[in-house]
Amino acid sequence: MKKHLLVIFLVLVLMPQLTEAQCAMCRAVLESEESGNAAKGINNGIVYLMAIPYILIGGLFYFIYRKIRS
Repeated sequence: MKKHLLVIFLVLVLMPQLTEAQCAMCRAVLESEESGNAAKGINNGIVYLMAIPYILIGGLFYFIYRKIRS
C-alpha cells in the first residue's frame, strides 16, 4: 500500500504537465502570445506553488503519525 502511494506521489510531482492550471486572466493574456514559452513557465510556476503546501502538510501529518505510533 505504501509503495502505491509513493508511486502516485512521485508521478504527480515529477510530471506537472498532467496537472496544468491557470486563472482566467492569465490564460487570456498568455494565449495571445505566439511562442507559448511564457504560458508554459506560468503553468509550471502555478503547479509548484500549489504543490508546496500539500507537501508540507503531508510531512507534518507524517511526523504526527510517527510520534503517535511510537
